[in-house]
Amino acid sequence: MSEGLQANPVRLRLPASSANLGSGFDAAAVALDFYLDIEASPAEEFSIEATGRDRERCSRLENNLILEIYKGLLETNGRPAIPLAIRMNNEIPLGMGCGSSAAGRLAAIALAVHFGRLEWSSERILEEASALEGHPDNASACWLGGFVAAACEGNCEERRIHLARVTPPVEWRAIVVLPPEPLATSKARAMLPDCYPRADVVANIQSAALLGLAFAQARGDLLRIAMQDRIHQPYRAPFCPLLPRLLPLAGEHGILGAALSGAGPSVLVIVGSAESVPEASAAIRAALEGVTEPELKLCRFEPVGANHSFEASCPD
Repeated sequence: MSEGLQANPVRLRLPASSANLGSGFDAAAVALDFYLDIEASPAEEFSIEATGRDRERCSRLENNLILEIYKGLLETNGRPAIPLAIRMNNEIPLGMGCGSSAAGRLAAIALAVHFGRLEWSSERILEEASALEGHPDNASACWLGGFVAAACEGNCEERRIHLARVTPPVEWRAIVVLPPEPLATSKARAMLPDCYPRADVVANIQSAALLGLAFAQARGDLLRIAMQDRIHQPYRAPFCPLLPRLLPLAGEHGILGAALSGAGPSVLVIVGSAESVPEASAAIRAALEGVTEPELKLCRFEPVGANHSFEASCPD
């Protein structure tokens, strides 16, 4: 039996994430408690058995994000691409701004590190994922859990990341409002201008300064202002029709704040407590009446993230 087929199987659980949170463009994100679950074992040939959301896309062997990164990393590092039998259950909708690409990239890197015996540290795994993403927010929240503020020194391709994380208030809840159709992140990026008025930049700096403190100090009263944005949401709103109808709900019906989830088109609504969820959900549906019948995904903030699951599943 080859060395590859003797490698231990691995299990990974990678949470969804919501980045930007309005003002924290490419800098802030929070992990959510729905997941990409993967079990992988060495095999004679590659196979994927997928369940959950977007099952057909997840199960294909061609143009598969996880397999392409896994093979590419091993080739770059001079290791054989050991074929894997992968079982996957995906709860993260693709192309909806819920961190599906960050979870997939981290999964691929973790698999390459484990089966290629690369002996990378947790920090190196996160840096590689951030380099592939082009920004550190989603990957940091997915890997570490909680609310994360992250910055690249120089640029993300140079892989020097500085971050801080806090555990969000346990009583807060999130409602992810999902429209019927996805939006490609590349398209959402193309909507943004190259230059901004100084007043818009200053307003975003002010809001972003409040954002981290609101999570760290459980200051729900700050979120309505802290999640306001002038850098990306106004330009993406024409392609994210849920956003203009839901932003005015912040500060009412138990809703603390609202913003695009990542690049959209989903909207993240933060609610002050579980008791406020029914009223908040009714207000969301009423605001969208006649426009669309959205899916409302109620969730909590994930405090742990994927890193601990990976380390526990990969004994020496």
